[in-house]
Amino acid sequence: IGGACVIGLISALSLPWPIAIASTVLGTLMLAGADIDARTFLLPDVITFGALLCGILAAPLLDTTDPWTAAVQAIARAGIVAGVLALFRSGYGWIRKTEGLGLGDVKLAAAIGAWLPLEALPLCFGLATSGALLTVMLARLSGQAVMRTTRIPLGAFLCPALWIVFFADNVTR
Repeated sequence: IGGACVIGLISALSLPWPIAIASTVLGTLMLAGADIDARTFLLPDVITFGALLCGILAAPLLDTTDPWTAAVQAIARAGIVAGVLALFRSGYGWIRKTEGLGLGDVKLAAAIGAWLPLEALPLCFGLATSGALLTVMLARLSGQAVMRTTRIPLGAFLCPALWIVFFADNVTR
């Protein structure tokens, strides 16, 4: 609850009201998703589908010049981003004969597509994977065993990356 309040305060002080509300909703969902994924290696559907639905519903409110186009674009981006991650998931599984990416991450990718403009997608995934890599490197440097089979909760990195990129993209507008 404290984290959601901080996100709400930061959003309210930095963004115009409709975007601040969207940022607070997204940030709250992403805090919950990151916490749950870090502890359980699972992203609940209520988080991923909730973020997807909120992103699609927020799109026309955030782009009042052409709301219907904004909603259609959010849906299209959601499908494309989820599709690309699903291809990565199945390709990895086919090559390695083991799951390397969960379906929750694919569903979260749909939410990422709904919330972020196309040009911000690489930044979101780059930020998340850099955070995961840094975490693995720090674990290794601290003497923890890190093997090829070590599980990394990608959603715990994707969730905050989504909110950070959404927030930063809207502060700079």
